[in-house]
Amino acid sequence: MIAYANAKINIGLNITEKRADGYHSLESIFYPYPIYDIIELHPKASGMTSLEITGIDLAPDADNLCLRAYDLLAERYSLPPVHIHLHKQIPFGAGLGGGSSDAAALLKMLNAQCALGLSEKELCAEASRLGADCPFFIINKPMYAIGIGTDLSAVDLDLSEKYIVLIKPNVHVSTAEAYRGVSPRPAEFDLVDSLKLPLQDWKFYIKNDFEDSIFLQYPEIQDVKLFLYEQGAVYASMSGSGSTVYGIFDEPVTLDVPDELGKVYYPLDIG
Repeated sequence: MIAYANAKINIGLNITEKRADGYHSLESIFYPYPIYDIIELHPKASGMTSLEITGIDLAPDADNLCLRAYDLLAERYSLPPVHIHLHKQIPFGAGLGGGSSDAAALLKMLNAQCALGLSEKELCAEASRLGADCPFFIINKPMYAIGIGTDLSAVDLDLSEKYIVLIKPNVHVSTAEAYRGVSPRPAEFDLVDSLKLPLQDWKFYIKNDFEDSIFLQYPEIQDVKLFLYEQGAVYASMSGSGSTVYGIFDEPVTLDVPDELGKVYYPLDIG
């Protein structure tokens, strides 16, 4: 069995409060983006479940979200051992949710291959035990996220007529580092209502609260955002806690991105 685990971008990200449990409450729009990790699931006759990672240089470890997804279901269901081949193409430490997407894809694959019969709602509940982004990738449609990111509701947003380009700078921003720099506060503008504005007006109303502190620490990320606007992007923003920045264009573009800015990613069609 094979699956393609797509990335996501955040359209707006407001950090609204620091919770008593140490987590932060947020609101954001999660939007699927078509670059993919590839996951193959192979039954094994015996032995233990194993993981092989190719593509981006990322060594397998016991805390990998794919292995945690398998173990999560194995706690409640009798799962056969499998070999997981994960071919990484989504950059990590990028605010694109690649690890969460891999885990969600594996939950769906195991549900199908092992005939567990879990509903989408039940899969979302399992995914929420793995990470805040994981339930979104079970649904994998534009969603308005609140709480820690697991409270999801559908949102009317279709950017299929636009062209979205990603640039991943040559820096890594940890989630913990990003959160240390934010000061939670109520959102200045209603995020869902702001989506109804003309796209060229989004930059005045739709913000990513991580940008202020991250741009101070890593000005090269801000340089990417400015570059995208210079190249004609109608809207540009850092995704999640960084470091990837995306630009939304009215028409397909091919950007001449200087090496020092980072690597460019264009939307893929896996047909």
